[in-house]
Amino acid sequence: MGWHDVTIHGLSVQPTDDILPRLLLDLDYIVRWVHPVPPATYFSFWVSPATLVFEDVFDLEGDLDFRGVDVDLEIDKVHRLVPTDDRPNFAHCPFWHIEGQAFDLKFRASGFRQYFRQTPRLVSRQALPLGERGGCAFTERGFS
Repeated sequence: MGWHDVTIHGLSVQPTDDILPRLLLDLDYIVRWVHPVPPATYFSFWVSPATLVFEDVFDLEGDLDFRGVDVDLEIDKVHRLVPTDDRPNFAHCPFWHIEGQAFDLKFRASGFRQYFRQTPRLVSRQALPLGERGGCAFTERGFS
């Protein structure tokens, strides 16, 4: 999966009955980039609102930089890194690094799941208008 240029609309850290919480991201996932067909000069995109859920999250840290006018959280890269520390009880939890435009998140988590909440739509922008996507949500159920 690739998350380049995906917009994050919301972030939630949810407690669980277990010790470790979950990290949920409400995003507009770009399912496919569509190359322009002449005379068009711009890409179009198949986009779906989605919930990305990381399980068993710990060592969460991050930075936000909203000094400019644009406050969109847009992902540049997501890295999954192998742990190099000596914490044997958490060897199953890799490091995750989400690099973005104006933000940076680092944490450990045992894994992730992603739920597509609507059928992807062909649009001219990389993010859906808030009203069309059903606002901000963290629903963990796919569309049917």
